[in-house]
Amino acid sequence: MFDSEADDTVALDAYSRTVTAAVEAVAPAVVRVHPRLKGRGGVGSGVIVSPDGLILTNSHVAQQAPAHDIVTADGRHLTARLLGDDPDTDLALLRADDPAALPAARLGDSQKLQRGRLVVAIGNPLGFEATVTAGVVSALGRSLRGQGGRQLEDLIQTDAALNPGNSGGALVSSAGEVVGINTAVIQGAQGICFAVASNTAAFVLGELLGHGRVRRGWIGIAAQRAAIPRRHQVAAGVEQDAGVLVTQVEAGSPAAAAGLLDGDVIIAAGERRTTGADDLIRALDWRSLEGPLSLTLLRRGRLEQATVTPRERKG
Repeated sequence: MFDSEADDTVALDAYSRTVTAAVEAVAPAVVRVHPRLKGRGGVGSGVIVSPDGLILTNSHVAQQAPAHDIVTADGRHLTARLLGDDPDTDLALLRADDPAALPAARLGDSQKLQRGRLVVAIGNPLGFEATVTAGVVSALGRSLRGQGGRQLEDLIQTDAALNPGNSGGALVSSAGEVVGINTAVIQGAQGICFAVASNTAAFVLGELLGHGRVRRGWIGIAAQRAAIPRRHQVAAGVEQDAGVLVTQVEAGSPAAAAGLLDGDVIIAAGERRTTGADDLIRALDWRSLEGPLSLTLLRRGRLEQATVTPRERKG
């Protein structure tokens, strides 16, 4: 007897099997999000990250609305309340009011990503629910000016197609883990889309759960992840192969007062190695506001030390 299901499984190639497995692992946890706002409000996506109903989405999707309507992948209609909002990372945290256990996705380690790795985007673009697109990681550690003019850091660039409504959805690795929260596209460009790295999302989630806001230090730089050439590693006697490249220092900022320059590569903040922008974000948590912070950096291939005094980031 002809077994169509078995035959289909055999016919799937390795690429299709990988995409299908990633979708099966995460798609049940991707929801549609409607902020309850009088006279306005759009539709976005969200990702359930715990069975008790914690939902990560974008700040620009939540729009600081206190209540939201949620539609799950299996068609359930729920309500959710806003637990916290962090426009600096374009992330917001909701909690569904339904007491039933919900399917949850697992946050992966975004620092393990490499350019060229397969990723899958899952969301609700233009109202088409549970849409799946696939692509690769195009770049890591990108910076982008977001809605409202805020500088978003530690973004994953991908060519997995995103459209309005995808915002807040999941960027999924081939291992079936959420490695990013989809956030933005470059209008008029083809295949240039961005997601907030999962390590940043995990940090923000913890802060919003614990304090209702993200307490962080501010030093006044724009930065991105950058590889450290082997010759510079050898010359400076360092082992790590990546750091945080300073691309801009704001005038009058703590970084400017500490003498940081465009082109410096920060390799440690205090006792924490900084191999990516998410490491620096973690180093600039509330504890960084207690006093000066020592930075170890590479400048023109040579080790330098700088001491910066972070200020609390406002607004």
